[in-house]
Amino acid sequence: MECPMDATASEAALVILFHNIVHDATSQSPPRDPEAEHAKRHFSGEEAIGQFPLAANPSILLHLLSSCQLDPKDLAALEVTCTFFRNPAKFPPDLELPLPELAALDMCQERAMFKLMKAEEKEWLKQRCGGSWKLVLGYILVGEKNYRHGKSQVIAGPGCSIVVTTKGDVYSFGANSWGQLGLGDTEHKFKPCLIRSLQGIRITQAAVGSRRTMLVSDTGSVYKFGHSTFGPFDYYGTAATNEVSCPTPQLVESLKGIFVVQASIGGFFSAVLSREGQVYTFSWGHPDRLGHGTEIADVEPRLLSGPLEDVLVAQIAAGNCYLLMLAYHPNGMSVYSMGCGLGGKLGHGNTGNEGTPLQIEHFQTFNIRPMSISAGAFHAAVLSSDGRIFTWGWGIHGCLGHGAEEYMTLPTAVETLKAVHVSAGYYTTFVITDNGEVYTFGQKGLGLQDGEDDESGDILAPKLVTSLAGLEERFVQISSTNAGDWVDDKLVLSHTVALTNSGKMYAFGGGSKGQLGVKLAEGKEAMPPFQVAVDII
Repeated sequence: MECPMDATASEAALVILFHNIVHDATSQSPPRDPEAEHAKRHFSGEEAIGQFPLAANPSILLHLLSSCQLDPKDLAALEVTCTFFRNPAKFPPDLELPLPELAALDMCQERAMFKLMKAEEKEWLKQRCGGSWKLVLGYILVGEKNYRHGKSQVIAGPGCSIVVTTKGDVYSFGANSWGQLGLGDTEHKFKPCLIRSLQGIRITQAAVGSRRTMLVSDTGSVYKFGHSTFGPFDYYGTAATNEVSCPTPQLVESLKGIFVVQASIGGFFSAVLSREGQVYTFSWGHPDRLGHGTEIADVEPRLLSGPLEDVLVAQIAAGNCYLLMLAYHPNGMSVYSMGCGLGGKLGHGNTGNEGTPLQIEHFQTFNIRPMSISAGAFHAAVLSSDGRIFTWGWGIHGCLGHGAEEYMTLPTAVETLKAVHVSAGYYTTFVITDNGEVYTFGQKGLGLQDGEDDESGDILAPKLVTSLAGLEERFVQISSTNAGDWVDDKLVLSHTVALTNSGKMYAFGGGSKGQLGVKLAEGKEAMPPFQVAVDII
């Protein structure tokens, strides 16, 4: 959001500017009566002659701090640099809070997930975050950034695609045998179709898996459609139970009372994250998998506790048979994993399974600060705060980007440019750099098109996707299919969808079922990047 004081000012410059304004004002202005000031939270226009407005009415400054959407670190810097910002502001709801803390609280209040909480729930979250509203704001912002809360997003599922617009509308297209498009039927769709049954409901996040889709609303409700349970499929896509399709979005009744902010679907299970940072999983309840000790037929949401009892989770990412969790701490992030460890995809230096969440120690050992996680079908990726990408797990087709196909049991840095986004798919990985370019490594046909790949068809190290670079667009998000599925007795090819900062959507890869948003010519199964006709903004 642009600052009303100076639309071109950076956040760091604003911090300095605020500090200088208050320092000059307080050094030149006569003392003010705190008893007369502390009840005022809005500018009254009654300053004394010669008095600087910001010092006479800190409410103006509070408004600026809040409306400029300063980062929690910048708010903390204000408190360090000036006593004015450390002293109690004498404003409700807490007269003892300094201005930066009040600004952080104001910004938290703007979020639906926080606004709807009871006072005791807000205080509980504050204590869980470390006792500061700035830390609460930091926790909220990490999650919002990673699952693009309130922003448009595009998701590539097995044979289908989902689009969430900035307004909260949802479009779907592609394979629809089980009603996973949520359009009320089971016919494949070859162009984006608006899910009209969701009219009046603002969707903020979507998850797509084999034959099922989950949507999260701004009020924390979860809707599902497609295969009617959260149970697993076998390799050929056969349901483990005799359930029927659910082609229209239905509220997940078992999650009532839980304010959900993110959902993620794996090959054998689904997971949701609550605003309180707690993780619930469906199905795969065997002790060595998702820590519940229940039977595989148990499809009720179960809370993951144990090592996560006192940990706030800010993001989740489900792979085929494992789960990653990004945990928030006042001094940084950590990554937990659990599930099947074959190929080293849990990142613990071995190939063993983990029935309960276990922290990946490698990041802390080498002072790596993870900021975002992505779970491919059989390999994982992490984006660190300094823009590096770390990958581990099965290295088939070079999807780890280390120049070979061997599996890695520990997170290992990829030699690439400074990154801002990563998406791990089905034996492929995409990286968006800080200049908006897209790089890829992994299997042929999933990222690089004809004329861009080598003879082997495997991209073993990061390579610029020239067909996207030629579009002269700045990309901000990309999603590659991270699960396989059988549609009409045939394994569908993976595809990729990408979003630009101007709100354009591009798609490429497998498209025989309409997942690219267009009907391909007879005998053609894939397409190079092209723009999808859908109104995202």
